Amino acid sequence: MSRVKEISCAIYKTAKRDGLYLYVKEQDDFSDVPVEVMQQFPVPEHVFDLELSAERSLAREDVLVVMKNLETQGFHLQMPPKNEDPIDTITLPDSLHG
Repeated sequence: MSRVKEISCAIYKTAKRDGLYLYVKEQDDFSDVPVEVMQQFPVPEHVFDLELSAERSLAREDVLVVMKNLETQGFHLQMPPKNEDPIDTITLPDSLHG
């Protein structure tokens, strides 16, 4: 399989679950997305379009994995981040205790 240098995609979020994003190859084309995934996006909200390339990193996803999934599956699902430690479990340095 040849490596794709660049791939365009549209990114959607859902009001149903914060931090869950769906990447598709064409804006408003969900034909490759399984019904089970679309159930999480009852009213997909278009966030923006993006040109992906190996040289452009993404904040929370491996861009090469996203590109491969778009090429082979027609979509990529970005899961919400795992819950971070609550603020009360974080140990602060003594200098911040006043």
